[in-house]
Order: sequence, then C-alpha cells, then structure tokens
Amino acid sequence: MQNTANFLQSVTTGFTSIINTTNLKDSYISVDLSTGNKELDKVDITRANECEAYIKQQLELKNGTVAFGGYLEKRNLYANNENFTKQSSDVRNIHLGVDFWADAGAEVIVPVSGVVHSFKNNNVFGDYGPTIILEHTIYEQTFFTLYGHLSVSSLNNIYVGKEIVQGTVLATLGTAEVNVGYAPHLHFQLIMDIKDFKGDYPGVCTKKDLAYYAQNCPNPNLLLKI
Repeated sequence: MQNTANFLQSVTTGFTSIINTTNLKDSYISVDLSTGNKELDKVDITRANECEAYIKQQLELKNGTVAFGGYLEKRNLYANNENFTKQSSDVRNIHLGVDFWADAGAEVIVPVSGVVHSFKNNNVFGDYGPTIILEHTIYEQTFFTLYGHLSVSSLNNIYVGKEIVQGTVLATLGTAEVNVGYAPHLHFQLIMDIKDFKGDYPGVCTKKDLAYYAQNCPNPNLLLKI
C-alpha cells in the first residue's frame, strides 16, 4: 500500500477547484491568519466583520476571488471562544484543514466523487454550523472529506449514502450568522480515520495532540494542488 501522501496526490490530476469561481488557479490567493502575521495586530479577527474586511482587502490587493490557507496554522481566531480556551495550558488553536474565504452563497464544488457519510448543523458559537462529511473509497483505500460553515439550505435534500459526483455542486457558503461567528468561508478537511464521529470532527487541536491529528488529517492541498 502506498503511503498516504502519495495516495492522496494520485487521486486528482492537477489543480482542482473547490469553490465555483472561474476555475482558474490564479483566482485563488493565499492568506496568512497565523499568530505570526503582524498585520493582524491591528485587526481583531475574532470579530466576523473585521475578519471579513481583512480578507476582502487581501483579495483586492492581489486581484483574487478566493482566499485560502490555514493548514496547521496557529491562530488567534478562536481566542474569544471558551470552547477552545477552557484550559490555558491546553489551548486548541492549531487549524487542521484549509479555509477558503469567499462570499456567502458561493458554490462548493466536490473535488472527488464519494457518498454522504453524515451531516449535521453544529449550531454552537464557534463551531462549524451546517456540515457535510463525504466518504471516498479509491483504489480500495477509504478517506473522508469534511465541509464546514455551509448554508442551512445545503442540508436540504441530502441523505446518508447519497452519491456525489466529482465536479458537481455540493453546497453553498453560509453567512456569518449561520457560521456561528465566522466570516463566510469553507472549512475543508481530510480525515483518514473518522472513528465514531458523524457530521462533526475536530477542526482545531492543541499542540500536544498535533502529531496525531497531522497524521490523521493530511494537507488538503495534496488533493487540490492549488
């Protein structure tokens, strides 16, 4: 069996768009929301409106349509949420997926064919809001993709086992209100072993748990090749 990185890279054959834009690679621009970005010293990204304004500024500066980034990024984005900071010595602030920041209502395109594993509206402040998880079995290997911060309507007409074809529209992005506190974006995460989770899976971890989650949640760009 080939290793995980090689397997995931083999699933797609080049740049694979996940937000329905012009599908041009150049329309995606990287954005840094890490604690190391000094520009954020003047921006309170825990406030959805300020975070959204910063993202839009970056898109305008770089002539982009979708801002993306954040894999294994240490962030202050969750600093005001007690679900992430209950114990100061055990803070969850390392991001396990890639975020794609775009306008609310933007369409989410499925990068790999699969079936619906589970779905749920995680409508607690700071959580995912509406979430869909797909299951993929390719070359006799199974993995999962998680799509968080969707619109409520994205959960209509969906059911466990529903087949979703690569390149079709899975969902649309929710507003900040539906996202339970975040500016409009897609949280996209790979999961190799989902255990008993349904419609949910940790998207942020502590430093002490990083080794496990980094292995179980590989870089989504292995698939997307942006």
